[in-house]
Amino acid sequence: MTLANPLFAPGFKTSPWWWEAAEPPKRDSVLPDHAGVAVVGGGYAGLSAALTLRRLGHDVAVLDAERIGWGASSRNGGMVSGGLKVASGALEQAHGKEKARAIAESAAASFPFIEETIAREGIDCDYVRCGRFVPAWTRKHYDALAAKADFIADVTGLPTRMVPREQQREALGSDHYHGGMIADASGSLHPGKYARGLSQAAEKAGAHLVDAVRVAGIQRDGEGFRLATDRGQMRADAVLVATNGYSRDSHGRSAMPWLARRMVPVGSYIIATEELPHYAIDHLFPGRRMISDTKRVLNYFRPSPYGNRILWGGRASFGPTDPATAAPVLHRFMTEVFPELKTVQITHAWTGNVAFTFDFLPHIGVQDGVHYAAGCQGSGVAMATWLGHKAALKIAGAENAPFALDGLTFPTLPFYTGNPNWFMPIIGGWYRLRDHIDRVAA
Repeated sequence: MTLANPLFAPGFKTSPWWWEAAEPPKRDSVLPDHAGVAVVGGGYAGLSAALTLRRLGHDVAVLDAERIGWGASSRNGGMVSGGLKVASGALEQAHGKEKARAIAESAAASFPFIEETIAREGIDCDYVRCGRFVPAWTRKHYDALAAKADFIADVTGLPTRMVPREQQREALGSDHYHGGMIADASGSLHPGKYARGLSQAAEKAGAHLVDAVRVAGIQRDGEGFRLATDRGQMRADAVLVATNGYSRDSHGRSAMPWLARRMVPVGSYIIATEELPHYAIDHLFPGRRMISDTKRVLNYFRPSPYGNRILWGGRASFGPTDPATAAPVLHRFMTEVFPELKTVQITHAWTGNVAFTFDFLPHIGVQDGVHYAAGCQGSGVAMATWLGHKAALKIAGAENAPFALDGLTFPTLPFYTGNPNWFMPIIGGWYRLRDHIDRVAA
């Protein structure tokens, strides 16, 4: 494929559209010899942890192999979920009714926390509590959403309502789905601006942020730890690993192999359309809500914060694929929902890693003395911020209540090393087939 594809607008870029306004800056920072707490990973979780730790008076250094905020934190769709994925899982069967309720409530608490963080720190990131519409791929999916709607409203503390297919255009300018659910516990923001604002808040509080330092290993060293990096050795009294979808590098190396074996990194792909009239956006997105459908190979899409283009994301590939190759696939998905956009061109296409766990739950905990926070299941804007904060409280010994996502059994698979590329195409193909079968059966 060449970049002369007619779907690509002049000046087409394979970098995040978000970076036009908020590309992560380069920092000329020195690796310290010692830190009270070393945080490995400079995304939302690591930055949130650093901010909380500094507010509690702890010396903190945040280390990132790229630039602070370079990964999923400035590449995601900017959808702020109130733990909807966790709240809607089959938790009772695995954990029992009481524990399942506690897990769902702990996840849902991520939504008010991120709203409080944005307001408290004065972060200018185009945040709006806009709600989310979850369109149903089939009639059975609609019935499943309806069965969960009251529970989601209960644990999030905000309303949900079902929209039948005949009224769907009140929520989405398309007839592609079978109705769906509106959940008010959801918002939107500019993820690049949020990453920038969170890093600025952490720095202002006194955290030391270090770019371009890859941690190759973490070992006990007396009462503390020694971190081996590509820029030399560093000591820390405590360590938090918050690498999520970037827990292994391209050569399979990891700062914490135990954690990497429990993470399934998956490339998520996003395109941005050329600018569109505001009336067109309002026609396609009544209420300008966030959209995430119920397919196994889901689509997630939204209007831009400025209401003048569409951002469309999904699993265009289940193996390593460059954004220019993935872009026409996403464009096809988009025009299946919105046929009127067939001639609309793409200005940007990019990718970034999300991370799933084998139990589909987020986790914080401690392994061999090293703290970790990970596993946001592709909904990490609020959740990663929340997990980082809760991990920081744990490190500082400042928890004032049990946290249901702390210390859960953290499963992996035999012989799995953290590289899913050999099985993800198989699973992805099976999911696509199941989506097709479900649709035909509907």
